[in-house]
Amino acid sequence: HVQLVESGGGFAQAGGSLRLSCAASERTFNSYSMGWLRQALGKEREFVSSITASGGSVAYADSVKGRFTISRDNAKNTVYLQMNSLKPEDTAVYYCVADKRSFLITSMRTIDYWGQGTQVTVSS
Repeated sequence: HVQLVESGGGFAQAGGSLRLSCAASERTFNSYSMGWLRQALGKEREFVSSITASGGSVAYADSVKGRFTISRDNAKNTVYLQMNSLKPEDTAVYYCVADKRSFLITSMRTIDYWGQGTQVTVSS
C-alpha cells in the first residue's frame, strides 16, 4: 500500500503562489505516474495535472495551463505542484494521486492511491 502525504496548502491572495508537495512511502515511486486532482466545495473532482513515471511528459487542465507546473524528484519520492498567478477559482482541496498502470493519468478510474488532500484557499 502506497501512502501519499500532501503538504504546502494554505491561503494565498489572487496573483500569489503556493507550492504543493506530495511525499510517497513507496520505494518503487519511480514506477508510478503521479498527478493532482482538486475538488471545490459543491463541485465534482477534476483533473489538474499529471506527470509520467520518468517525469518526461506532463499534462495540464486548460484552466491551469501556463500557471501551474508539475514536477517530481524520484530520489526523494516526491511530486510537486508549483501554482503561480493563483485565482479565487483555484480554491479547492487538492489531492495527490498515484497510478501504476497508466503512462500519464487521464482518468480517475485507473488511479491506485489517493492522498488525504490539502486545502488551498485563494482570496480576491
